[in-house]
Amino acid sequence: MSTYGNLKYDFTFPASNPSGSLVLIKSITASASASISFVNGSNGVVLDNTYKTYLFRFINIHPANDGIEFLFNFSTDGGSNYNVTKTSTAFNAQHAEGDGGTALGYQTSQDLAQSTDYENFSNNWGNDNDQSGVAYLWLFNPSSTTFVKHYMTESHNYAHIDYAWHWFNAGYANTTSAIDAIEFKMSSGNIDSGRIALYGIK
Repeated sequence: MSTYGNLKYDFTFPASNPSGSLVLIKSITASASASISFVNGSNGVVLDNTYKTYLFRFINIHPANDGIEFLFNFSTDGGSNYNVTKTSTAFNAQHAEGDGGTALGYQTSQDLAQSTDYENFSNNWGNDNDQSGVAYLWLFNPSSTTFVKHYMTESHNYAHIDYAWHWFNAGYANTTSAIDAIEFKMSSGNIDSGRIALYGIK
């Protein structure tokens, strides 16, 4: 610790595995999967008060059907029902492959208002052989029985209309029950391929 006047500053660097690092909990690879679920206490999944923040990473998610949505929903009963009430907001940036169109704007058709519907990462996912999408989902303090559960997503996909399609969604699951499971699926057809990994953040 050093001082300069009334200021104190610390040049100590963190250890190789500092607090705040990611801990891989579970990775699932899709193969013509109707849906993929992460349920606390099942198949090595931890989704409880072990961590205050959980991160899902989605790598090269490829749908079987064209022009569809990639969705998720939460459960408070161990995955028996995925129907938690949510309120959310969404905006996106887009750019046409042929440079013929650009946009940045709020997406009123993609938000939720006290809805139990599945939340949307983004729409227009393409199923051409070279098309896929990637995403992050942060879920905060899902085991709290005091507060609602906040979440944020960021995703990018090669849209079926040949656009770069970059989406931001955020909202809260309006429940004080602990969230103990989450399900991912396409709005139609299956998840043809891709990898979903769950991490805890120390």
